[in-house]
Amino acid sequence: MEIGKIQSKQGKIDVSGEIISKDAPREFEKFGKIGKVCNAVLKDKSGKITLTLWNEEVDSVNVGDKVKISNGYCGEYQGEKQLSAGKFGKLEIIEE
Repeated sequence: MEIGKIQSKQGKIDVSGEIISKDAPREFEKFGKIGKVCNAVLKDKSGKITLTLWNEEVDSVNVGDKVKISNGYCGEYQGEKQLSAGKFGKLEIIEE
């Protein structure tokens, strides 16, 4: 799938692209556990989208990496589409 065709509230997304920017991570506490989250921008030839990285994904992904999302989910926050590997999806680095 191409990034330009991703719709909000869509699941089962398989997409690849390059990380072109990454925000500083922030910590949060949920159910007594500390977690990390940060946003990055994923780009392919059709467009770009905000990619939300959670916990171990935050440290494993860097700007310039080519990544593949399998079974991802696209939500929406403040009118902007946000892609995430989510609970059932997978994020893999295909090229560093």
